[in-house]
Amino acid sequence: MSTVATIYSNGSQECERMAALLEALDGDFHKYELGIHFSDKQFHNEFGEEAEYPQCSIGMKHVGNMHDTLHYMKDHKMFS
Repeated sequence: MSTVATIYSNGSQECERMAALLEALDGDFHKYELGIHFSDKQFHNEFGEEAEYPQCSIGMKHVGNMHDTLHYMKDHKMFS
């Protein structure tokens, strides 16, 4: 994967899986963690009250939660 991805994580198992997938794809990614880089209030202000963890961006595009991100990656042929 040649585009930098960003993960907003609360440390959940899904967040760790998303990070592991990006790492396995040799992707360059940044991981921001709840309580260290942002607050719960900041997360919900940015992504909405119904937003689920993780939230991901690829390049400059906010993609969404893990399910949305997997679909985006599949549609853009980011899997080998």
